[in-house]
This record gives sequence, structure tokens and C-alpha cells, in this order.
Amino acid sequence: MGMSAFRKMVSCVLLLMVPGSLLAADSGAAMLYANGAAWLNGSHVPNSSAIFAGDLVQTRSDSAANIHAPGSSITVLGDSLVQFEGALLKVEHGGVSVSTSKGVATTAGDVRVAPASNAWTEFNVTDIDGTVRIAANKGDLTITDDDGTVTLPQGQETTRNEQSDQGDKKKKDKKRAAGAVPAAGGGALNSPVAIGVGAAAIGGLTIWVLTRSSNPVSPATP
Repeated sequence: MGMSAFRKMVSCVLLLMVPGSLLAADSGAAMLYANGAAWLNGSHVPNSSAIFAGDLVQTRSDSAANIHAPGSSITVLGDSLVQFEGALLKVEHGGVSVSTSKGVATTAGDVRVAPASNAWTEFNVTDIDGTVRIAANKGDLTITDDDGTVTLPQGQETTRNEQSDQGDKKKKDKKRAAGAVPAAGGGALNSPVAIGVGAAAIGGLTIWVLTRSSNPVSPATP
């Protein structure tokens, strides 16, 4: 049975047996409902489907997708690519609107956004052209990047660079170090090892020439 057929079968069983909001939290599973054209791991989602940790959700500019998990409701906005990790959402492009009482966090590049408490929290995170926009609609948020962690109070908005300046510098330094050729401590031919190997080679060649010569080294008669 192909993976696509297996997913469809699981989705049908889940829809028949339990509503999406009652899926077991420990399973890391949820239900995905498409509002317009949406794709799950590259396959078109007709109406709904089970979604598991590691799955990729993609929407078109004129569509959206809703993810229902225990204690959380997530909307994947139009023209977005998001990886679902259960208690974590990875925004590759586009954005999400999150309502949660389970501390569901979101990352966009080096930026991590999470509820400051387990109280019901609503927030938006969008990542477009390297700029991460964060809005705390209900409840406070904690924002973490290479510069540290700060609190964004309810009702406030802020922006961050997807890749911090410090992260850029680290990547550039790492790339430069990988491409650099270490300087030699001295000329290769001047090292004691090289001199010894050269002397041995010359000695061996001399002995070979002398032993192969048709004339003996020392004449039998003066």
C-alpha cells in the first residue's frame, strides 16, 4: 500500500472515530483542513487529512489551511510553507496564526517565538523576505534569537531579522576558515624529514648505478 493511500485510510478512520480536537496529544498527530488549494508533503489535500510531526504544509496565495490539535488551533496563511512538529511550527516562508493553551512555539530562521505561559495565547508570526513580524494578540510572548530573550507584551508588535548579524558573521567566518589554506611553517624541502628522504633516495640510486655498471668498482688488476 502506498504512503498516499495509507494517509487517506488513516484520515478516514480518525474522522470516523474521533473529532480532530480529541486526537491524543502524545501521538503528535493533528487534523489538517484545507480552505482552498493546499498541499501536504507535496500531495494535494482535497478537504482534510491527518498530519504528523515532520509533515510540510503548503498553501497558495489565495488559500489557507487549518490545523486542529488538542489545545491548539493553527492557521497556515496564504502563500506559506510550514513544517508541523507537534508542539513546534517551523515557518519556512509565509506565516501562521496560532491560538494555543499548550505552549505551541514557532520558529522562523534564528527567531523563536513562544507563549510566555500556558495560559491561552494568540499570536501571529510571518516571515517574508527575511523579515520576521511578530504580533502578540492575546497573552505575552517570549522572543529568542542570538541577541538573547525578550518579552513581547500583549497587544504589541515587533520585527526581527530572520538571520541575525551575529549568525551571518559566524557563517561567514566558518566558510572563510573552511576555504583557507593553512600557512606552512617553512619550505617543504627544508624540513628534516624531506632532507632525510632525499638523502636516502640519492644513496640508493648511487648504489644501484654502481652495482649495475659493467665495470667493477675496483679493478681486479691495477
